[in-house]
Amino acid sequence: MNVLILGSGGREHALAWKILQSHHCSQLFVAPGNPGIASIANIVDMGVKDFEGIKSFCINSKIDVLVVGPEDPLVNGIYDFMEHAKTENDWKGFVVGPSKEAAQLEGSKAFSKKFMQRNGIPTAGYAEFTKDNFEEGKIYIAKHSLPIVLKADGLAAGKGVVISETHEDALQVFEEMIIHQQFGKASSKVVIEEFLKGIEVSVFVLTNGVDYAILGHAKDYKRIGEGDTGLNTGGMGCVTPVPFMDEDFMQKVEANIIAPTVNGLAKEGLIYNGFIFFGLMNVEGDPQVIEYNCRMGDPETEVVLPRLETDLLSLFAAMDNGTLADANINFSDGHFATVVAVSGGYPGDYKKNRPITGLNNQLPSSSLVFQAGTKQDGEAIVTNGGRVLTVTSKGNSMQEAVQQSLAILKDLHFEGINFRNDIGYEFK
Repeated sequence: MNVLILGSGGREHALAWKILQSHHCSQLFVAPGNPGIASIANIVDMGVKDFEGIKSFCINSKIDVLVVGPEDPLVNGIYDFMEHAKTENDWKGFVVGPSKEAAQLEGSKAFSKKFMQRNGIPTAGYAEFTKDNFEEGKIYIAKHSLPIVLKADGLAAGKGVVISETHEDALQVFEEMIIHQQFGKASSKVVIEEFLKGIEVSVFVLTNGVDYAILGHAKDYKRIGEGDTGLNTGGMGCVTPVPFMDEDFMQKVEANIIAPTVNGLAKEGLIYNGFIFFGLMNVEGDPQVIEYNCRMGDPETEVVLPRLETDLLSLFAAMDNGTLADANINFSDGHFATVVAVSGGYPGDYKKNRPITGLNNQLPSSSLVFQAGTKQDGEAIVTNGGRVLTVTSKGNSMQEAVQQSLAILKDLHFEGINFRNDIGYEFK
């Protein structure tokens, strides 16, 4: 099969690495990719929002599988656009990703909360407000227990969620979002939720909207500082398997969250052929949904896929042909840890174009380096984003896996490099 992956980050590097292991993969293309991906796959100079360009490339290059990495093209309807290409241009392939309507599970917080409510899926209590009922929202906040969670309804590049410890701060955030349009159209509606106290974890599923296969789980570390301090980021590292996510906990996740979600998709006629990222909170042993994402997470993909032993491309084919229920999912017995190297100043302002050294170092067989925010500059590979690269290692224990990733990171360098030394700290 010929495969095209859309995206340019660590998630897409990991997807490319995994798909290339499949004997079903004939040719692999990635658009727009990065220098790390360029070392293993064919790079296509094309943006993820260039739907016409993507369609033409899929037709001309006889692409069988289009794998969509980031959320933006999914929320904006790449699935529907390419399905139309099947009838209009006789394209024979399929998209790994949900329809535009189903992608609203991520694209609209209000949509996802109503979906969970209709389908009896455990989640935090909430209310939604717009400019039209802004004053009601202020009264609601003033009476709300602390902390208060405020979420911009739409996509806000991972920055649209604020946890306020005081009513004054919550009211200020509420005004910034709705009145001053802090996140543009994304914050024209704001969802206010009760705060769930517990440990945040993620579960990843591939589904065709009827059947599903669980691809793995992970715990992500979002704070910039060690000991989970400082500002939230897109993720500073993650580990799998998570010790408390044992058989009993996962049975609860499957029975109370995954199965009702997939059944809800089918019942409501939402077309879904792709990944579901379940962002969960373990509240005293009971999982509740914080959010859905309609694609794989980053950096979770970089830790989940190395643990997954099953052929990913075969699973995509099973999703498409209706045999996903028969798939056997196998996992490595080891422990895996991913540590993210970020630019100095991230998640605030940071400098780009810093040369990276050590990328050609010989790696042990138990470790992988996935590039994220990088670009080619002549002979050099330089930084081109906040999260620059990730190192994933396998160990006989979580501590061994973390230490291996840290040892490799200490041999990589760019000016201002920053990473956490305590990923997985509470499980050591």
